[in-house]
Amino acid sequence: MTKLLLFDIDGTILNTGGAGKRSMIRAFEDVYGVPNGFHDIHMSGKTDPMILKEALSRAGLPLEEDLAELFKQRYFELMKEEIEKPNPKKQLMPGIEELIPHLSEKSDVILGLLTGNWKHGAALKLGHFNLYHYFNLGAFGDDSLDREKLLPFARERFERFYNDPVPEENIFVIGDTPRDIQSAKPHGVRTVGVATGTYSLIQLQAEKPDFLFKDFSDWTSFLEVLK
Repeated sequence: MTKLLLFDIDGTILNTGGAGKRSMIRAFEDVYGVPNGFHDIHMSGKTDPMILKEALSRAGLPLEEDLAELFKQRYFELMKEEIEKPNPKKQLMPGIEELIPHLSEKSDVILGLLTGNWKHGAALKLGHFNLYHYFNLGAFGDDSLDREKLLPFARERFERFYNDPVPEENIFVIGDTPRDIQSAKPHGVRTVGVATGTYSLIQLQAEKPDFLFKDFSDWTSFLEVLK
């Protein structure tokens, strides 16, 4: 039976070397006139619209849809520029370069995304590393402010596109933060933690994921998850 693998992006698949945060900081100053608007805001595991909402709240500014849309479009413009800059931290996570193409060739696996990134931002990040074309569908920050509400969007898109229901035990959410695991568990799906982001193996273990990896450097070991 087909398995749906839903990958987080930042810290799980790749590290942009801070391009995303730099783009947000610059866009926030351009649109709202506030420098360093994301100071002390912890971004890991949150959706892009939630991050923006927190920055606006901290700056004492209202959330106005027209300005939020301007911010988003400016962020995309700056991301195209920032992600091209050389940075020693800009990289794919260990094993990803081998794992993703291998999974894409398996007839019983569909690759998807479950990310707080806006969809176009996700495309820019993955496209930079020539990986976006491997992912057939997903759920994104465009779908909901709350990460906990994203998974049903991805599942519905899979079932509509493939005209095939997918049981919870055949859906796997792969991420590097406690929030990835926490937001997936209420939906009864399998969870896979990988300690390649800002959280340690011990911190992820505390969330009791179904599977846990230090990283995917031995990428063939991930295949055991699917058996």
